[in-house]
Parts: sequence; C-alpha cells; structure tokens
Amino acid sequence: MADQANLHRAAHMRVLAHPTRLKLLALLREHGPQTAALLARHVDEAPGSLSYHLRKLASADLIEEATDAGTDARERWWRATHAETVWNTAEFAADPERLAAQQDMYRALGQAYAQRLAAYIDGAGELDRIWLEAGFLTDRSLRLTPGQLGQLGSELEALQERWLSVSRENIAQPDVSPDAADVFFLVQGYRQP
Repeated sequence: MADQANLHRAAHMRVLAHPTRLKLLALLREHGPQTAALLARHVDEAPGSLSYHLRKLASADLIEEATDAGTDARERWWRATHAETVWNTAEFAADPERLAAQQDMYRALGQAYAQRLAAYIDGAGELDRIWLEAGFLTDRSLRLTPGQLGQLGSELEALQERWLSVSRENIAQPDVSPDAADVFFLVQGYRQP
C-alpha cells in the first residue's frame, strides 16, 4: 500500500462513487494521458459528458491537466495524479458523513467489478484457449484474527507489487513479451458481517 492516504474528504470519495468516473480514472491510470475524445472510445458517453466527469475528478485532485501531452493547444489532456487511490478505512468509518461516502463508493466499485466479470464471461468464447487456461477465479472463507488478516493483506500487497513490476516491464518493452495483454486482478479481504 501507499505510505500515506491520498483521499481524505467525503466529497472527494463521492466524486469517485460514480461508475463513469471510476472507469475514467482507471483508463487514465492504465493508458496514460488522454483527452475526452480518446476516452470516449472506451466509455459509451459523449466527449462533452466525459469532460464534465473529468473536471469533477480534477476537483477532487484525482486527475490533473497534462499540458505537456498534446500538440494541439485546443485539446485538453488529462492524467491521473496517483497510481492508486488510498484512504484510511477505519478513519472514514468513524465519521458518519465519510462512512456514507465510503459505502457509496464501495457499492460503485462492486458494480464496476461485477461488470468486468460479466464482460469476461460474455467474451470467454472469443479468447484463445491459452488465456482461458491461464485465467482463474477463486474465493475462500478464512477464519483469522485482525492481525492475521492484516498480515495476509501485506503479503498480497507484496505479491501484487512483484507482478506490477513485471507489468511495467512488459509495457516498457513490448517486443520482449509480445503476447502480453491487459489482465484484471482483484483481491478483497474483509470480515463478514
């Protein structure tokens, strides 16, 4: 995890509690600086509508203008300000306003994850067999103490960092791994209610 939280206000979390904004932020992180017109290729909304959502993300300091990215001064380029969004869950849960914002954002994230899984399920018939064999879905229920759950999270974070490094190498040197493709990876760990 990041050393410090970069999300502190309920209003900023509410900005993220919108499926289009979640997608835009993910796209900027995955593909680097983009304009609203370029993002519209991936999001089924008009560039004008996307510009509104991009300005909302910028108002929460989640993205910023990338003035060095484009050659046409009439185009407005955007980039993510952080590689990931991090906050203190316990701190948010202790404040009713921030708790409600956090709950709304978690619901939006859950819907976004469900849509990604549905897209995979719907498109699985078009994937090469090698990708189907390499992919996985798994879930487990464990009985752990808070300390053990924290340790599990730290170990998964270290594992994720290792594979993020491999991903960065694949992006930087596409000729070394020409068969590399975008892969979605999701890990969750929380106490069941």
